Amino acid sequence: MTSADEQGALRAPTGTHDVLWPASWRFQTMVANFASLVERAGYGLLQSPTFEYAWVFRRGAGEGTDVVAKEMYEFADRDGRHLALRPEGTASVVRAYLQHHPALPWKAWYATPLFRHERPQAGRYRQHHQVGAEVLGAADADLDVEVIWLADRFLSGLGLERYTLKIGSMGDGNCRPAYVDELRRFLVERRDSLCDEHRSRVETSPLRVLDCKQPACRATTAGAPRLLDRLCEECAAHFARVLDGLGALSIAPEVDDRLVRGFDYYTRTTFEFASAAIDAAQNALGGGGRYDDLVATLGGDPTPGVGFGIGIERVLLACDAEGVFPAAPGALDAFVVDVTGGEAARDLVAELRGGGLGADRAYDGRSMKAQMKLADRSGAAVALIVGREELAAGTVTLRPLRAPGEQRPVGRHDVVSAVRSVVAGPS
Repeated sequence: MTSADEQGALRAPTGTHDVLWPASWRFQTMVANFASLVERAGYGLLQSPTFEYAWVFRRGAGEGTDVVAKEMYEFADRDGRHLALRPEGTASVVRAYLQHHPALPWKAWYATPLFRHERPQAGRYRQHHQVGAEVLGAADADLDVEVIWLADRFLSGLGLERYTLKIGSMGDGNCRPAYVDELRRFLVERRDSLCDEHRSRVETSPLRVLDCKQPACRATTAGAPRLLDRLCEECAAHFARVLDGLGALSIAPEVDDRLVRGFDYYTRTTFEFASAAIDAAQNALGGGGRYDDLVATLGGDPTPGVGFGIGIERVLLACDAEGVFPAAPGALDAFVVDVTGGEAARDLVAELRGGGLGADRAYDGRSMKAQMKLADRSGAAVALIVGREELAAGTVTLRPLRAPGEQRPVGRHDVVSAVRSVVAGPS
């Protein structure tokens, strides 16, 4: 390793970052909130490997997608196996289903890091994190409504208000191929008006042009045929049922016929949440849709599926912009200050922790003044002071740190109940 490499190795790699307390409390609590919400709806946690055989994503997400073609971290391990770090969540869930064959319908949720070698953006790192929920084994449009409701409830439960929901339909194998051919002919005739990237890809990936944000492509596709106008009877009925169900739950999405999402596996319903409180170029919070052909694409029997993923870092950015879901105050209930040698602090913190309270202490025989500074910095509700007089009398001095109140002596055996009373507040 060169000197420059050694210096760089002391920093997190480009596109990654460390999350320290108390910011990590928000991360942890957000995942816990999501788990509580989806588990009440019957979803169970799936923990799958951070890396898979690269084929899972190449076949599942699609060879022509930017995530696979440009951004996926691929490598050969020491055994020569071709692996990839997970760039998205759904294909891994489907692979786990095909391997283990859980009973259908199978409802799973996850919280996982994702890896994409792309230009780091606000709230989107090369290693970022996502929570998601997937359902396999039912084609019912009411399940589409359920997962959208869960995603919406998760965001609103954090206190977010300034976000939008867009929804569309990708059709299925009956109606989409004819539409794609029609769209391709439309775009080929106007190829010279497209942006550089899509000018060369219009014949292989015409749907991607609809999602392009470049002014040239937006203007060219303004008059393009609409997929929503060409849905088959079954897809149209499915989409109508989804919209009706969302309306019944007081969710009012914007219907968007350009919403194609970034993966090849989507069929029928697609949806996306975006924040109006952060920069429009990086405001996507998450989304998902139905993927009824993905299980068969990966080699299984035809099995419908639907789900979504939401980016944790991007959602935290939106929370900051709206001033909601702040970092938590100190988690400690008590800080023990012991100037008699440390044995009393050792025993007291063990007793407090055993009683279900948050407690900490100082080490290395620090002075009273230094320990009181640590107590204040810890965020603890009270300081428990043990000096020679307290030790001799079998008491502890309880000093409130966060709320008005006089310090007072407490019997050594009454400490846990006394701290619990202060933390609970006036009855």
